[in-house]
Amino acid sequence: MVYTGRMVILMAKGKYHQWLTEEGLNRLQGWKRNGLTDEQIAEKMGISRETFYKWIKTYSDISDSLKIGKEDADLAVENSLFKSACGYEYEEQIEELKYDRKTRTYVMMVTKRQKKYMPPSNTAQIFWLKTRRAENWRDKVDNSKPLNEETDALSRA
Repeated sequence: MVYTGRMVILMAKGKYHQWLTEEGLNRLQGWKRNGLTDEQIAEKMGISRETFYKWIKTYSDISDSLKIGKEDADLAVENSLFKSACGYEYEEQIEELKYDRKTRTYVMMVTKRQKKYMPPSNTAQIFWLKTRRAENWRDKVDNSKPLNEETDALSRA
């Protein structure tokens, strides 16, 4: 059988069914959550960017999955930035190679757990304040005053 351009188009149109399943929608959501661009997602789906945008307009389930994925990613980064700005405690597990007498092999085993504290990050604090409290924390440049007498004289000339 000879495939014409029309037949290829008809075959490509049938691809959307697999992306409307729960598994397909979860995969799209995960890719968006992981920060993939629309172009990268379209490539992974095996379709053109134009087809991808048509499907987003046509199939609300696809559009909604991509929105949720992006919102999840944004919230995760926002929460991490907040934790970083405030400092946080975490538990560290120390693993060592130990001999297991039952299996007669060496295996990695957790030998110690300890709580640690990550101090606040000045960089995260500055970023947070500049974006959330811009009226008080943005870098302000007052261009209304001259730098010194020489520049004042030049501006009058």
